[in-house]
Amino acid sequence: MNIVVLAKLVPDLVEELTIDANGNALDSSFARLIINEFDDHAIEQGILLKERGGGSVTIIAPDAEGADDVLFTAAAKGADRLIKIKGDFSNVNNHALARAFAKVVSGIKPDLVLTGVQAHNDLDGALGPLLAELLEMPYIGYVSAVSINGDKVLIKKEYPGGLLAEMDVQLPAILGIQAAEEPPRYVAVSKVRQAMKTSSIEEQDASNLDPCGGSAIGRMFQPEASSHATMITGSPDEVAEKLVGVFKELGIV
Repeated sequence: MNIVVLAKLVPDLVEELTIDANGNALDSSFARLIINEFDDHAIEQGILLKERGGGSVTIIAPDAEGADDVLFTAAAKGADRLIKIKGDFSNVNNHALARAFAKVVSGIKPDLVLTGVQAHNDLDGALGPLLAELLEMPYIGYVSAVSINGDKVLIKKEYPGGLLAEMDVQLPAILGIQAAEEPPRYVAVSKVRQAMKTSSIEEQDASNLDPCGGSAIGRMFQPEASSHATMITGSPDEVAEKLVGVFKELGIV
């Protein structure tokens, strides 16, 4: 089983995000990038499939600060091949990113492609369906379990309301992973450093990115507060009386 997993790097929402001088993008010089949480689950699912049924796992990531750490961490978990796509991926849209991934993936000819179901900076659609259209492969998202069954995969897909569906998907296929069957494993720093010595990162060029199809951002700004909360003080009876008065003003009572 030849498995490819795509890893997208996204701004860390724990850090304070700033807007660049043009006012239509994040200031990438100060944004800290981390692996997209759902892509981390996709990597774990790929490693689990390899451990259960054999095969190889290839991880592909765009060239960005922190990409090497993501790739070597995946190698420490059990990935076999690491590929970094070289190019300017600052503020890249998913249409351009999908085209860059498609070029590399088509050369590998995988049986199965895994990607995170979505990312918090997806402005022009999730990466999985865009890639599936380019590669002319079937796509299923919101997947929470995967098992290999000959030339098919049996997947479990989540629906709203707690509903779960089981589907057979003909390979090759692309799956958008919502959650791996087990939480992404912790890897000690020592194992990552060892992977840096024993693994190598291949580089493939994607310098001419085509941004066509992405959404155009006119303005980006911090949320603006329009009003503030009113604090009601006093004894319980006084607070209750004030609340009734507010409700009457609003026509609720």
